[in-house]
Amino acid sequence: MTAAAVGGAALRSARGLRRRLDECAQGAHDARVPRARSAEEIRSIVVEAIAEERERELAEARAAWTAQESGAGGPDEGATLAGRGTEYEIAPVLDALLRGRVDEDVLRGLRELRDRDMPQPGIFVPRQMERDLEPAEPGEPPVTDEGQEHPGVAAARRRHPSEPDFTLRGEPAVPAQTPLRARSHAGHEQTVGRLEELAQARTPLSDVRQGPLGTLDVYLFQDGTTVCLSPGHRETAEALCAALREGDVPVLMGGSSVSGAYALTFAYGEGRTAYLLADRVIASR
Repeated sequence: MTAAAVGGAALRSARGLRRRLDECAQGAHDARVPRARSAEEIRSIVVEAIAEERERELAEARAAWTAQESGAGGPDEGATLAGRGTEYEIAPVLDALLRGRVDEDVLRGLRELRDRDMPQPGIFVPRQMERDLEPAEPGEPPVTDEGQEHPGVAAARRRHPSEPDFTLRGEPAVPAQTPLRARSHAGHEQTVGRLEELAQARTPLSDVRQGPLGTLDVYLFQDGTTVCLSPGHRETAEALCAALREGDVPVLMGGSSVSGAYALTFAYGEGRTAYLLADRVIASR
């Protein structure tokens, strides 16, 4: 009896499992994958969604402005944004350009804007925010009542790295009684003469030190000569450093001074050259 009961229960379970398997197979057969949407249908759906979103935003904006205008009669009666820079008017020329309409009136307005007197750029000198200094005339350096250069401009000029007569603190590098222009001219002649001596003697280059952000490069020669270049030339400096590491000692072939700038040519290796152009060059021993 027990064996018969167990067999009947097993048979019933097997029939139930078979029925569920048949139902799963029928469901898988009846399932359908939705067809792929075409690009045109997808584009139309996206356009409709964007249009609905835009209409919703416009409606919210209109409702907000209507509530603000109806709830306040002026800037002093509780307006949220009134008197805080939101009151503006679009110029007719700008409105026409935004709408893509360019006619004779728009062209006339553009000509008026072009012909309007605009201040010419002058010399910019960084100043402290708390100082109350009058702006200089456009295109002219600031001067004092005695006709001399403004102290701020003179101090900034002295602190420039390319100024050979002063340190970065603005102090004279070599105290002298000669005028500044005479000393600058003498420094230029000294630099040109020293570069000619280096080129004629073919003095080997011993080291190249690059400044931060290409502001100033320093070239050291074996005879103790130091040549400072402003601004620095990264490609030339890297090429000469690589030549020094490989044992191809560079030498100065020559140079020229054109319109206040210096052009220098170095030779290294087998017929290889490196060329650079600098606004200011200072050579000293």
